Amino acid sequence: MALLGYQIVISLIMASIIQKVGKHYSFAKWMLCNTGLVRYLYPTDSALRQLAGVPKEINKKKKDKRHHENGHISSSQVFHVPRNLDFELESSKVEILDVIHLRFFQDYQMLLDFSVYSLMVYVLTEIFSYFMPLRDEINLSMVWCLLVVLFSTYPFKIHFTTFSSLNVASRKILLSLTVQYFSGEESIGERSTVIVTFFSYLLLAMAILLINEDNLETGLDLAYKSFNQSANTFLERHGLNSEGPASKLILKFSIAVWCAVIGALFTFPGLRVARMHWDSIKACSDSKFLGLFLNLNFAAPFFLTLLWLRPVAKHYLTVRVFNNMQVPIMTENAFDALRIVLIVAVVLLRVALMPFYLQAYLNIAKRRIEEQKREAGRITNKELQKKIAAVFYYMCVVALQYVAPILLCLYFALMYKTLGEYSWSNLFDTQGIVSDDEECPAGSKPLIPLGEDDSVLRSAQEITLAIGSLKQVLTRDVARGLFGFATWWTCFAWFASSALGLVYQSYFTQV
Repeated sequence: MALLGYQIVISLIMASIIQKVGKHYSFAKWMLCNTGLVRYLYPTDSALRQLAGVPKEINKKKKDKRHHENGHISSSQVFHVPRNLDFELESSKVEILDVIHLRFFQDYQMLLDFSVYSLMVYVLTEIFSYFMPLRDEINLSMVWCLLVVLFSTYPFKIHFTTFSSLNVASRKILLSLTVQYFSGEESIGERSTVIVTFFSYLLLAMAILLINEDNLETGLDLAYKSFNQSANTFLERHGLNSEGPASKLILKFSIAVWCAVIGALFTFPGLRVARMHWDSIKACSDSKFLGLFLNLNFAAPFFLTLLWLRPVAKHYLTVRVFNNMQVPIMTENAFDALRIVLIVAVVLLRVALMPFYLQAYLNIAKRRIEEQKREAGRITNKELQKKIAAVFYYMCVVALQYVAPILLCLYFALMYKTLGEYSWSNLFDTQGIVSDDEECPAGSKPLIPLGEDDSVLRSAQEITLAIGSLKQVLTRDVARGLFGFATWWTCFAWFASSALGLVYQSYFTQV
């Protein structure tokens, strides 16, 4: 029996590309350093002294000198300037030497570059599997997609030998960004926000899971039924007695808890994206064309969530026959493929507009100075410089908050397409014929006896049999239910968090 075949070749080639080429060419670095981003530089002490008319102290006390030599800032280096001091910030193009020392830069680079490599593996696997369909083999591209999902969400301590060019030991993205709000003593408000949104999303998810599937196409009921039947059949075939899997209520509550976790993790990324969108719209007020794309980019996740509402989208496109037409606009297979294609298109649009949003964030430094000029009083030179430098220092954190939800939604959709056994060609299906093959009943294929002499062959056959047993339990309907709902919920939380941030931003702007 052939095991894996060309998929191993694709994965090995991609691993070699990561190791040899990844250190020289990085899409993550290109997005930051080759898209025209401009950062603002804080004024030096001498410039501030000259502008504020502060005389330079020539005689330094020995105590201050000792403090300076021990790594402390001497009192002679700290002086006060008026808050309404009139000066212009100098700008500079973002270079690679500027970003490599930023906080979370390695995590940002690893996540985005690994996502690009995983997408290449997925595309190549899809092309090859179109001409040489997979039979009894595991789809290795799903392993790559699963790694992206895990890296985007949960903290890991992984040492890559194959991916040594990335030079990163720890992987902690959305969860670790959220944990930052629980580690400091000054983050009481942020902690409260995360906790409140967690329980709010938990309540909302439990309410959504009670909606009839005739209205919201989650596919969870069919997935539970299929898993229940296949699991009982599998256990009986192996002589095991079981009352079946957990009750539907327990499973749905577990799913609701997962939904609440995702919603809580998306809270501050959504608030950040809403602020950047608000600033981007104000900055491009002269360009209606760019403003249209920015607004479309912001509202696109909302339209994606509507595609899972049967009365709103699927009924009109696949059931209703309009005037002067004999059949609906598209078949159910074409509609299912359309949802996945639109998710990919929205993700590509968001990635394309990412430089505009990051530049809107970098412009915060200039806006802070403009707001400070309208204030009275004095401020130290170090506080003023820190206020400007902190914006650029957290740029990679903002980039992660922008990218991680996008990747999570994209790779859930790709896993939904592949494990749900959908086809890209179904998008052009206009005949109304269901092209999905009927699933083979569990155990219909004879098991090949294990080899006794060749240990390598025996190990390969054992892996193949284990994969076959897993596929008998985790059927196509189970995959469609789990990953279909995961795709829909990430799109929903993606939009809900950013919409909440936009409401918050517009309210406080008016106040």
